Amino acid sequence: MDNIAGKVVVITGASSGLGEAAARALAGEGAKVVLGARRVERLRALADELSLGEGAAVATDVTDAEQVRRLVDGAVERHGRIDVILNNAGLMPHSPLERLKIADWDRMIDVNIKGVLYGIAAALPHMIRQKSGHVINVSSVAGHKVRPSSAVYAATKHAVRVISEGLRMEVKPHNIRTTVISPGAVQSELADSITEPDVAAGMQQFYDQTAIPADSFARCMLFAMSQPEDVDVNEILFRPTRQEL
Repeated sequence: MDNIAGKVVVITGASSGLGEAAARALAGEGAKVVLGARRVERLRALADELSLGEGAAVATDVTDAEQVRRLVDGAVERHGRIDVILNNAGLMPHSPLERLKIADWDRMIDVNIKGVLYGIAAALPHMIRQKSGHVINVSSVAGHKVRPSSAVYAATKHAVRVISEGLRMEVKPHNIRTTVISPGAVQSELADSITEPDVAAGMQQFYDQTAIPADSFARCMLFAMSQPEDVDVNEILFRPTRQEL
């Protein structure tokens, strides 16, 4: 983990789940962490607990490009640079397509796809100027496999993988690294975003039986970040050992 101490890392969706676990792991390794999420009170409590200092918790709705830009620009103003952006914010309101949950579809597209693009747009100019940086995007096992009720969510997470691969090729001249991490069932609040009671109950039962702690994600992120600068870990797919799909 020698390459993590002192790095400036911006995290979206940092108030719970994978983002919170990432913040804890990074702070423990001596990174300078800046947190973004909508639930600002939880965010501030986490920043205080981790002793991240003034300005480390920024109210951020990733569906608003200007708010994401302010999050990243604030980190650069405070620390002089940005080394890593973790585009983590996401929603998972599963439902069968025939139920026509169009509002849920729109929310997933806005958060899971546009939110990632807005994070890239905010960080990339700074990283190009620095001639260094690392963009880490969170996809999902659902970005590799589709199951009933997950069509739109899987489509958004496949999009994250496609965007990440396009970015990987484009930023090579600027010495920027890219990683997409695709977790399986990991303990988080994702299932809480499901609006259909029967689907939510089934997913909660699956998570109760299968999910592993969120620090499993944090360890994967640390692995990618801690590699020497000439090593670019582009994709990590992991699941609980007991998860079949």
